[in-house]
Amino acid sequence: MKKLHNIKFKGLGLALVVALAWSCSDSFLVNKPQGVLDQAALSNSYGANATLIGAYSILDGFNNGAAIQGGNLWAANPVNWVFGSIDSDDAYKGSEATDDPGGFAQTEIWQWTPAMINLNDKYVMHYEGVVRANSCINLANAATDFTSASQRDEIVAEAKFLRAYFHFELYKVFTHVPYYRETDYPTGTSIDYRKPNAGVDVLAECVKDMLEVVPVLPAVQGDKGRVTKGAAQAFLGKLYMYQAQPANGSTTLDPAKLALAKAQFDLVMAGPYSLTPCYHDNFQSATENNSESIFAVQSNGYDNNQGRNANWLNQLAHPLGGLTSCCGFHQPSQNLVNAYRTTAAGLPLNDNTSNANPTPTDLVDPRLDFNVGRDGAQYYDWGVHSPAWIRSRAYAGQYSPKKYMPYKSDPAVGGGWNAGAINTINIQIIRLADVMLMLAECEVEIGSLTRAETLVNQIRARAANCAQGPAASGGASITSNLSNPGIAWATYKVAPYPVGTTFATKAGARDAVRLERRLELALEGHRFFDLKRYGLTYAAATLNAYNAKEQTMRTYKSAAATFGPTHMSFPLPTTQVQLSIVGGVQTLTQNDGY
Repeated sequence: MKKLHNIKFKGLGLALVVALAWSCSDSFLVNKPQGVLDQAALSNSYGANATLIGAYSILDGFNNGAAIQGGNLWAANPVNWVFGSIDSDDAYKGSEATDDPGGFAQTEIWQWTPAMINLNDKYVMHYEGVVRANSCINLANAATDFTSASQRDEIVAEAKFLRAYFHFELYKVFTHVPYYRETDYPTGTSIDYRKPNAGVDVLAECVKDMLEVVPVLPAVQGDKGRVTKGAAQAFLGKLYMYQAQPANGSTTLDPAKLALAKAQFDLVMAGPYSLTPCYHDNFQSATENNSESIFAVQSNGYDNNQGRNANWLNQLAHPLGGLTSCCGFHQPSQNLVNAYRTTAAGLPLNDNTSNANPTPTDLVDPRLDFNVGRDGAQYYDWGVHSPAWIRSRAYAGQYSPKKYMPYKSDPAVGGGWNAGAINTINIQIIRLADVMLMLAECEVEIGSLTRAETLVNQIRARAANCAQGPAASGGASITSNLSNPGIAWATYKVAPYPVGTTFATKAGARDAVRLERRLELALEGHRFFDLKRYGLTYAAATLNAYNAKEQTMRTYKSAAATFGPTHMSFPLPTTQVQLSIVGGVQTLTQNDGY
């Protein structure tokens, strides 16, 4: 059972509760409303901290109020596969053609429109997080009972980190969004959220926040899940990486921004972090909050809240027939499976010609069977994956998602309409391998090819430490022996790059680092945003070549648009554009092409 202090639960909600009541008796108007928390009641250290916990709680994308009003906001899932995976070469929407919570199918084939429901889901929930973070800052600044100025400063720094993170998530999807600070709705004034987005440099605003945050946050927090200095440094480095993105039509990354990113990543590397012995340690409850985890969504299922503080919004991505009766979304692509094929030397084969499940004699990277469920292979301790686990193989292929799936032997969480799909595995937002591979990118472009090679090889060496093993009684069947005779579905082979070969040239090193990010971070919601970060030229070439091959295997892919400049940003949701109208004029400017 995970009991990680009160950072693990929510229910406190927003800091301010507005009570509206009507009565036929005028005397009611002079009675003090009961059970209302006003500004005065919350303007203290307890109120600020409680509101901060409410902001942390939005990291899981779930808010009871939003669910009551409009159902589950599936696209706010922190795994981010709706916007970071199914529109890339990593995965398909999955399930079946007629099963779509709102815009998922259009997202996959780049037929994007402002009316897609998933856009509004993402927009609403992340701005909810922004509001909560800013409410915390205002309450903390108004409080007079902190034991020290540093205590107040740390609370404010955590809130600013969350504010920047929620805006960054919106930036990755929409690019052009308003940036809200605590001064946009000072205490005691009416709030007008119709703020323009034109001309706003979201990344610069995020960087400004993070530069204030890094010097304040402690290296270690007493409560698991709270932001640390290392998390802020890693996030700041990532922001610089996005600022380094080539302009449309260019392939040149900004070396000055890469240098800033490298400096932050070097600080993280000098910190208390290290790769876990086994790749899968990052994706199981028993070994989470480990030496590799820099910042993660803390999932909790043991709080009498029907699992809604667990990874509730990821339940659509569970295999249909193996673990639960629902739902079969986020199916890994054949292209991703092919990427895990290796040569006799254990290096990437780089062959995407196959449309078949690798055979037991085919050489594959063991990370394949930690990320992908495939026929004939053991699926943790649930049994052997079979065709019955797929809702529509003719539609979206033969593979199931496996990363962030629980063991059968894990404690049952229960609750909700699909209880078996709820688990308490933390969702990794930033982990050391992510930082190492971004640092390797920096080294390739402005630093040392030798160091880039070393960083990548450390990750590849770790990949060889463990694999999916054969069935075991009462266990999850993870083995450290890649040649375990009970492994009848694969021949595992992965090895570091030989010194001075692939990394002898900048072009070869660049390709190797980018591929390693895909292999290591597959199905964690990074792939599409990485492709965009490499620039339009690279993203368009990769994705259009991917779709040309896919059209020969999956007929619905023929409806896909040609990936181009318009697809570097999703459209702003129609609902939000309409709500932004002031005096007949839109405050929000729609993205180009929509």
